[in-house]
Amino acid sequence: MNKVFLIGRLTQDPTASTVASGHSYCRFSIAVNRYSSRDGESRADFINIITWDTLAQNCVKYLEKGSQVAVMGSIQTGSYERDGIKRQTFDIRADQVEFLSRAGGGSSQATGNSSKTVDTLKEVDDSDDDMPF
Repeated sequence: MNKVFLIGRLTQDPTASTVASGHSYCRFSIAVNRYSSRDGESRADFINIITWDTLAQNCVKYLEKGSQVAVMGSIQTGSYERDGIKRQTFDIRADQVEFLSRAGGGSSQATGNSSKTVDTLKEVDDSDDDMPF
């Protein structure tokens, strides 16, 4: 099984392009907090994300540097050679991107995927008194 779920912030504005077959794609990188060191300094991993077609168009339209997103997808590997040295790449091919907040910290109302919090919880009566058996 190859499934990835990440939450992070964009490190730059997304870039878009189109391949010869006409499919559009979008690339961006997110910073994902890993841990805090003993001296309180946060560490992060920087993960490259690629989206395709309609999802790519929405990412370009609504995301910007600093936006917080939840990304669901799979790891995609590749390789290339530069200066006689073979290099391997790892990207996340996103199947779903949820826009959690804009760069300024406000929720992303334009996408319909705003994150919501519950202020109060209503207590539920879970007694078995009215059960027919």
